Amino acid sequence: MSRIKEFNLPDLGEGLTEGEILAWLVKVGDTIELNQPIVEVETAKAAVEIPAKWAGQVQAIFHPEGATVEVGTPIIAIDTDPGAGPVEQSTTGASATDLPTPSAASLAAVEVAPTEGAVEPGLIGGPAPGGRTAVLVGYGPRTTAAKRRPRKSSAPAAPAPTAPVRVVPAPVQATVPGNGRSNGVLAKPPVRKLAKDLGVDLSTLTGSGPSGSITREDVQRAAAPAATAPATVTTVAGSTASFGADREQRIPVKGVRRLTAENMSRSAFTAPHVTEFLTVDVTRAMKALDRLRERREWRDVRVSPLLLVAKAVLLAVRRHPMVNSSWAGDEIIVKDYVNLGIAAATERGLIVPNIKDAGRLTLRELADAMTDLVQTAKAGKTSPADMSGGTLTITNVGVFGVDTGTPILPPGESAILAFGAVRQQPWVHKGRVKPRLVTTLGLSFDHRIIDGELGSKFLRDVGDFLTDPEAALLAWT
Repeated sequence: MSRIKEFNLPDLGEGLTEGEILAWLVKVGDTIELNQPIVEVETAKAAVEIPAKWAGQVQAIFHPEGATVEVGTPIIAIDTDPGAGPVEQSTTGASATDLPTPSAASLAAVEVAPTEGAVEPGLIGGPAPGGRTAVLVGYGPRTTAAKRRPRKSSAPAAPAPTAPVRVVPAPVQATVPGNGRSNGVLAKPPVRKLAKDLGVDLSTLTGSGPSGSITREDVQRAAAPAATAPATVTTVAGSTASFGADREQRIPVKGVRRLTAENMSRSAFTAPHVTEFLTVDVTRAMKALDRLRERREWRDVRVSPLLLVAKAVLLAVRRHPMVNSSWAGDEIIVKDYVNLGIAAATERGLIVPNIKDAGRLTLRELADAMTDLVQTAKAGKTSPADMSGGTLTITNVGVFGVDTGTPILPPGESAILAFGAVRQQPWVHKGRVKPRLVTTLGLSFDHRIIDGELGSKFLRDVGDFLTDPEAALLAWT
């Protein structure tokens, strides 16, 4: 059995077919341990770190950072027994990774593939720079055996080999694990990707971050154009991109953005949406939050209005369980558990991770779970499992200063609540107009499952809780 193991890009869940390599956490020659993270890959779901399947020494990295790789494609080769000496070439049946890296002289001895049936230079099976034939690891030239050049001596030339010549591509260098340092430059993988997109050489920058690390702002300043250069624009994902001569820019639709677009289009044209709105006086709720923050056991806990909205939704679901259901064609599936989704805006686009079985959590447990969810999402470390299986979602558009909206249902869910900004407004309170803290809720629901009466009662109960949460807790629990 070969000691050189090729590690294929695994299926990271829910039928994903490809992933983009964001950053290599190891480089050729590194000694790695079993389950050590070796590469960060972005899928349509999230960015995840993939651990090593074997311990050993990195022999080759087959794809550079930024490449999109199909599931099942080899991405790295690992020597599982590096102490056994050099890898010897097998005479028959050896894979490309079993062969030693060819010398420059042997590479130069391979002639250009014949023009008949040739393909574009650089493509597999076509001529490559330097007069060689481009091949994949473990595969020979397209159809013919390679020919060796005649020796300079007068002796007859050796016959062409009967088997195709196999060429192992030069390994790709990558970042060093742990601190994000590569070639003496300290920067996080997202910053490296931004620099690559903008054409900025990180080695020429002086970092302003911790320990001299290069930040996103450092890269953007370096990429700032002169007065005569094309104008720049900040994209939705937060990176700076340049307009071309036609004053247009093209942003590839991939990863999280592609999946979000596909899901929203499918949901919008599949489920008949209805949206209702309710404006609520939340002055008492905000005072209740202030009292909660003052309690000794809550002083280190992140407490926000969204926590009370989440609690209101969970309690209202107990009173109206049909809201927490999904349409299955010939039946409606009502869930006795609530996997509460919280929409989060990240650099890679909008994602909706969910808190599993949130209805069984105490208020303190719910607060901790929401804090972990937000921090993980902002760090780009949300796993596919955390974004699957949601049953009911809240989108907090108020953090952007928006009053409310008409949100689209996540696929498989029957309701989503938009929580708007909390503003001080004139409000009739106890017969007099007074300044009060007010917000607007927007509930979209699947009209195949939830009719107007049920949707209205659910939204009313959420509003009642936010109007006086302490009284609602006493009456509902």
